[in-house]
Amino acid sequence: MERLLGARARLRWVHQILGGALLMPYFLLTQVAVGAAVGGVNALNSLPLSLASYAAALPLVAVTGLFRLVRPMSVAAARALCGVPGERFAEGAARSWAARGRASAWWTLHLGVGALVSGISLAVPPMAGVLLALPFVTALRDLPVGLGPFDAQAHPYVAPLLGIALLAGLVLCAAGAGAVLARLAPVLLGPTAADRLAAAEERAADLAVRNRLARELHDAVGHALSAVTLQASAARRVLDSDPGFVREALAAIEDTTRRTVGELDAVLGLLREGDGAGAGGTGLPAAPTLAADLDGLLARSRASGIPITARQDPGPAGDWGRLPAIASREAYRIVQEGLSNALRHGTGPVDLRILVRVRGGQGEPGGQGGQGERGGQGERGGYEELEITMTNDPAAAAGAAPGARTTGGRGLQGAAERAALLGGQVEAGPHEGRWRLRAVLPLGEGVR
Repeated sequence: MERLLGARARLRWVHQILGGALLMPYFLLTQVAVGAAVGGVNALNSLPLSLASYAAALPLVAVTGLFRLVRPMSVAAARALCGVPGERFAEGAARSWAARGRASAWWTLHLGVGALVSGISLAVPPMAGVLLALPFVTALRDLPVGLGPFDAQAHPYVAPLLGIALLAGLVLCAAGAGAVLARLAPVLLGPTAADRLAAAEERAADLAVRNRLARELHDAVGHALSAVTLQASAARRVLDSDPGFVREALAAIEDTTRRTVGELDAVLGLLREGDGAGAGGTGLPAAPTLAADLDGLLARSRASGIPITARQDPGPAGDWGRLPAIASREAYRIVQEGLSNALRHGTGPVDLRILVRVRGGQGEPGGQGGQGERGGQGERGGYEELEITMTNDPAAAAGAAPGARTTGGRGLQGAAERAALLGGQVEAGPHEGRWRLRAVLPLGEGVR
């Protein structure tokens, strides 16, 4: 009985009646056309003409089912009423004609079957009610009630059995039609190969955005924790002897934590929303740049007590603001990660060099006719690139020993991924007795 009259069966019945209601505009249109074709009669007064109108309406239904938005509307109704798991349906409008054809087939089937079940649902209950009441209401015996060879007036006490049979038949028809539609719904409204490919691409894009957000979070928080730890440690060591340095370190700690909390809030907000919407359409919050934030980064890092020498050469124009926005953002993060490693694992001074240089058409600095590392573009298609080099004491190399690292090298891996996004590369390791991080980011045909 649950399959015939349970909640799922009743919802499927409602789904079929909805299909019958959607067919009515088509049916009314075609019954006018059929009536006019046979001499201007009312097709509704004739069962054969009504059936002909119904048959003529189905091709119109199939044509309108080809519209792209038919599928999402059908999916919404089937998901809510057919009792089919939602993940078996396709999402969004049909992308291909094959998907539109399947949606049209479902649309025609739903409305066609729904119209038949709706008609039966309207006709059978009143007739069954008369048959059930016939033995008890003598006035009903004068009505012309009969089905084929069965004469209800001649057999009034058998009529209730016929009424019960009609109701049972209605329930069986509705339940059977609902089960068939539920079985065919994922076949006709399920994802096509194009839908699966598009969904996979969307998931890949979402994962890429989330990976970048995780990298932003690691770089911002990791650097802040390293800097704050060293600043607090340096301030503690000179608490009694150098109050001025302590005040400077505490101010740097305050500034570092405030900026980091802002970045953390922005990244977590995007992760909670899960929509990948961010500044510049990249799914990322507004990030610090080399042009606007490098000086502050160096000041906060120096407050930890480690000497940092920075040599900056933005090229002939002398302005970091002319760097492409994405190159300026990624370069800032690479510098930040290099300083974080130096603060965590090094003990000596840090030497940082950032410059824009020109490579000639032959792939060598300056090329033929080039102007060296600081000149303009060479005559054979020279291009500019940003080079970041950071070196510090060999103690940093010891940080690679087991137990010394606390991040598993994810920061350097993230820096390499950032450079790879721009077609560049990152090298990190011992070099001429010191630990060196070197990144090269191509900037294309001149910096704009």
